[in-house]
Amino acid sequence: MNEIQLHRIDLNLLVTFEALMEESTLAAAADRLAITPSAVSHALGRLRAQLNDPLLVRVGGRMQPSPYALELIEDVRPVLRGLRRMLAPRYPFDPATSDRVFRIMMPSTPSLVAAILARAWREAPYVTLEWVNVSTQVYDAVADGLIDVAHVGGALRLPEGLDECEMEPFTWYSFARADHPAVIDWGAEAWARWPHLQVKIATNTLSPVDARKDDPATARRVGAKIGEFSAVGAVLAGTDLLTTLPAVLMAGQMELHKLVALRPAVTPERFSVRFVWPSRLSRDPGNLWLRTLLMDTYETVQAEANAQVEAQVVELPAPPA
Repeated sequence: MNEIQLHRIDLNLLVTFEALMEESTLAAAADRLAITPSAVSHALGRLRAQLNDPLLVRVGGRMQPSPYALELIEDVRPVLRGLRRMLAPRYPFDPATSDRVFRIMMPSTPSLVAAILARAWREAPYVTLEWVNVSTQVYDAVADGLIDVAHVGGALRLPEGLDECEMEPFTWYSFARADHPAVIDWGAEAWARWPHLQVKIATNTLSPVDARKDDPATARRVGAKIGEFSAVGAVLAGTDLLTTLPAVLMAGQMELHKLVALRPAVTPERFSVRFVWPSRLSRDPGNLWLRTLLMDTYETVQAEANAQVEAQVVELPAPPA
């Protein structure tokens, strides 16, 4: 039998390992942990010996993780987060003085992020909000305690152990540069003729404007795919691409990139939008504060975005009878 002897593992070694994985240098990890770089190096040496793996190796001045280290950190993080939560002093959560770190999984749209951070800094100046890229493992990440609150779209079934709050559905518009040829004859034919830009985030959820098998009129040609909503405006401004997205993701980019909004030629299918969090944290004062902040700010920004885009939408004249 070749099992790790848990009584021989110093918990501080895992804390050091986590810091090294996130900081990538001995000096930065030492600063974070308030110890010397030599102490970090010594701890890494002990952990290498106990786990029989190099874990991190210096390459060009930075510490590069081994394949085993990349697997190990995914197991270590939820364990350490759970221990920190369990061992934290049982003081009431006070946003004005708390230095808690919250991890959020949601699209990092500039206007929404700015509004959330502005309110958070007013209410909780010492709290840290960390945005995490949306992934296919969103529900597992929330259930494991790696994410405090996540914003998800689509009608996927919610697993046990998670709570949710459904939000107002998205309002969808098509966007293009102001002098795009499709604007003057917008309709089903232009929708099918011109290439579309798709934002492909790491989820299994299909866009409600994707082609539907039972309706050929919904077909569109995807000419490019990118992974960030914040880049959409610049791409549209410099190309003949079109895109169809919720107003809340595009309102802040219209004026900056001289875009126009159009009614989608294909009516999007219903698309659920919700925030989810671990059921066991439903009554946690800190998580409750975070959820309230996120959902209130989201509702405000979404309503303002819908009104802004609707006021600027290009209404084409009806075809002659």
